[in-house]
Amino acid sequence: MDEFLQFAVLVPLVQKQDELHVLFEVRAHHLRRQPGEICFPGGKIEPNDSTPQDAAVRETTEELGIENKAVENVKPLDYIVSQFGTIIYPYIGVLKDDLPLRPNPSEVAEIFTVPLSFFKENPPEVHHIHFKVEPDSTFPFDDIIGGEDYNWQTRKMEEHFYYYENRVIWGLTAKILHHFTQLLNK
Repeated sequence: MDEFLQFAVLVPLVQKQDELHVLFEVRAHHLRRQPGEICFPGGKIEPNDSTPQDAAVRETTEELGIENKAVENVKPLDYIVSQFGTIIYPYIGVLKDDLPLRPNPSEVAEIFTVPLSFFKENPPEVHHIHFKVEPDSTFPFDDIIGGEDYNWQTRKMEEHFYYYENRVIWGLTAKILHHFTQLLNK
């Protein structure tokens, strides 16, 4: 597992207007990676994090400007091993009611919520990304049966898209959300 980068995220649930909502962040627009994209609080698991869950809670408190004790009932979801050399440990957690949130502007442009019922009642659109195998120019085709005509296995990846008002929630965030709602609907 040392060859994989490891990340932890939290799907924050908040009680709002007598209904459970999912809280999202919009990543700060000046960030190098995925600026302006919708995500959950989270980040890289650091050496001082005892567990992935500790990392998810730490990142949430840093990004939302809250204390650790403000995150309750933290439960794990299935971890994800991505094609891009990462392992992601997602968790669900409830934020205490009427909690003043102070998003960290160095990481978060804005926060917003969506009723959980929206995701339970509206499955995501699913689109596919196809991965093409392209050996580099020094690949020893003469050493394999089939040579340059070798029948490489191609891969495809599902990408989920949720559309809520003027927001597009997609990628890993949508994949985690879809998995969570599938568990709730069982």
